[in-house]
Amino acid sequence: MTGNKRSLIKQGTDVKIVLKKDQRTGKLTSGTVAAILTKSENHPHGIKVRLTDGQIGRVKEIVTTHTLEG
Repeated sequence: MTGNKRSLIKQGTDVKIVLKKDQRTGKLTSGTVAAILTKSENHPHGIKVRLTDGQIGRVKEIVTTHTLEG
């Protein structure tokens, strides 16, 4: 599932993002969403998120939709 719609991404969702430094190569980085940074509902290049390890990038693929409790 692609990461162009904000409503599909929640805190705790496992995703694959492309980091700014990897945009040319398209290399994906896996992680869990800590915060959603894009305010609009849709974004053509993917919703920008911060992962739990602090990395920031645009979601290219949603792996799971499990969310953290609390």
